[in-house]
Amino acid sequence: MELRQLQYFAAVADEANFTRAAARVHISQSGVSAQVRALERELGAELFDRSGRTARLTEAGREALPYAKAALDAVAGLRQTVDQVQGLVRGHLTVGMVIGCEVKPLFAALAAFHREHPAIELELAEDNSDQLVAGVRTSLHDIALVGLAGDVPEHLASHVIAREGLIVLVPPDSELAGRDAITVEELTAYPIVTLPEGTGIRAVFDEAFISQGFMPDLALAASAPGAVASLAARGFGVAVLSESMAASFPDLKAVPITGVPVPAVLALVWRPRVSAALQALLPHLKAAFG
Repeated sequence: MELRQLQYFAAVADEANFTRAAARVHISQSGVSAQVRALERELGAELFDRSGRTARLTEAGREALPYAKAALDAVAGLRQTVDQVQGLVRGHLTVGMVIGCEVKPLFAALAAFHREHPAIELELAEDNSDQLVAGVRTSLHDIALVGLAGDVPEHLASHVIAREGLIVLVPPDSELAGRDAITVEELTAYPIVTLPEGTGIRAVFDEAFISQGFMPDLALAASAPGAVASLAARGFGVAVLSESMAASFPDLKAVPITGVPVPAVLALVWRPRVSAALQALLPHLKAAFG
């Protein structure tokens, strides 16, 4: 039994899909499938029901998953303990970041950390927030900057950077530009451009409409806030983003959305048991974000 087999097993379990799991661990889908099959042969039981469109855990898989994740955590703990005994801060850290979102304090923290610990290799991985959280849970990422709807994920350590509402961005000559606010119900009259599913802002947006029984006119979902704002500037629709993003687009008018039940949260998340390298990085991140 190999550690990578347990990692791939946990990734497929979280994704319920071999292709998405392969993208997360950065190898081919056939490679993931082969390693999971090898693990199943060694255990003498199928871990997934592959008969449908999703990879569903079998009863054996559900029972095995907590032990696989515990083993992954134990290996991380072993590495941390040895490093602490030897007084070393070295190795490799993978830092996740919401795709298309340039957060300058994160870059400042990584630069300061690299100057202090040049022996630690840093890797920056971009993805949507759902994938980043799943990657932290399965040890694919050491820490991630994510957008969330409301609460931070259970069983992960976190540092909340911001809790804020949603706004629409419109051109200055738009009929909405003179408004002080707009309700969720009023938004149903306009085509909307926002971020895709799997992002915190989209989750807050969807929850706002679902909770009030309305259906949005979603014209387009773009992966980066800049693309969302650019489309709004060209009249494609009204942009829906978070309050703090408005300052990045001064040529557009920001109008707050009222009646949004949960805030958009920007947070750092990581597993409670941290390596010596991550322990050294955390103060830089917390200082950069205040």
